[in-house]
Amino acid sequence: MSQERVAVGLNTPKGSQKVYYLGEQLDVLPNVYEPSDDTYLLVDAALSVVRPTDSVLEVGTGCGLIAKIVARLARSVIATDTNPQAVANATLNGVEAIHGDLFANLHRRFDLIIFNPPYLPTHSDMSSDWLTRAWDGGPSGREVIMRFLSQVDGHLTDRGRVLMSISSITGHREVIERMKAQFEIVRTLAERKVFFETLYVILGAEARAFSERQ
Repeated sequence: MSQERVAVGLNTPKGSQKVYYLGEQLDVLPNVYEPSDDTYLLVDAALSVVRPTDSVLEVGTGCGLIAKIVARLARSVIATDTNPQAVANATLNGVEAIHGDLFANLHRRFDLIIFNPPYLPTHSDMSSDWLTRAWDGGPSGREVIMRFLSQVDGHLTDRGRVLMSISSITGHREVIERMKAQFEIVRTLAERKVFFETLYVILGAEARAFSERQ
């Protein structure tokens, strides 16, 4: 799949930039996480597993790039973000987005839940601005991930799957072991070495999620 992407600062809302990927053009507003290697690895993996009948939720959508691209193939897509500026940004880019922390304000289940979590280990005295929160995973890098996993079952359909990005510096083995305790199937769908870390995309699901289609 093409990895073409470029960001430029022309003809965009004031203080923002444009990002292009897989034929989509999106604005990225100030104080919103800019799509990066983890975003592109996750959206490519999502395209390999999404089904035409899927209702999809993207948690932590940022500018909405993943949700917008996955919407090409899915039955429906909705996104959330704890950053109100990200919700406004995703909406600007044509994504249905609501404000909330993880699954707050959601009262339905989904066939596919996609999450690019904050996964970098940080110190408690770090700044709490919106951009920092986008990658601040707490002291272990896994605090938000573990909260997500503890809540996600209540928002999955019977054939629901979870697709999540993690990093080697997060303690990805610990995350995988936690997912194995929760899901019958746990697979690494993609990985990529970038600078000081290796990025992974992990799928978690019950066996029944693949009973009709592998």
